[in-house]
Amino acid sequence: MRVLIPSPLHDYTHAPRVEARGDTLGALLDDLDRQFPGIRFRMVDEQGRIRRHMRCFVGGEQVFALSHPLDGTIEVMFVQALSGG
Repeated sequence: MRVLIPSPLHDYTHAPRVEARGDTLGALLDDLDRQFPGIRFRMVDEQGRIRRHMRCFVGGEQVFALSHPLDGTIEVMFVQALSGG
């Protein structure tokens, strides 16, 4: 499936869109990390949760759990939230 990567992580992928596979969001992130070593750590924290500054959308719906199924999903979008004042 197509995965949209936020611009701060383009140093890993060298592209705004990549292809990856997985039955769940966690498996998709594992596949991304196999292709682009180190990218998963920038998206998932040490407790196995999507980092606070990252947002993940599957089919236009925000997803929080790595166990979220991706059956039939065409596109997953990661967005980096802005912070500061």
